[in-house]
Amino acid sequence: MLLLNHEIQLRYDIQATLMKFSIRLLYLYLFSFIGLIIAVIGTIQLVDLGIKVFVFKDADRYDLVSYPAKVDPSGKEVKMTEQEISDQKKQQDTEAKRNRQRQVSTAVSMLLVGIPLYKYHWRLIKKENKN
Repeated sequence: MLLLNHEIQLRYDIQATLMKFSIRLLYLYLFSFIGLIIAVIGTIQLVDLGIKVFVFKDADRYDLVSYPAKVDPSGKEVKMTEQEISDQKKQQDTEAKRNRQRQVSTAVSMLLVGIPLYKYHWRLIKKENKN
């Protein structure tokens, strides 16, 4: 009877150890995968931005639209002056530059978080597999 209780306790201890190991390994693989995905998304954003800036230069430009349209007191629509069109183009260029800067900062941030997260957890996985 004593031997049977000892055997049951030993099996329980082995199962608990295997379960801890499995949960830890699952955690390591999960966070390594998350880090890799974050790094891949950041890289994709940088490549996308590079293509827009150097290859398809007009990809993030839009047609000039004036809302609301100007109307004179008689109810006729007034056309935009050359100065207004020029100002609107400058504003559009400024906004496109700001959008590119936001995209670069987001992509670089993703790389700065994703790569170390991936490398750290992947190193731990390699270390666990050696033992």
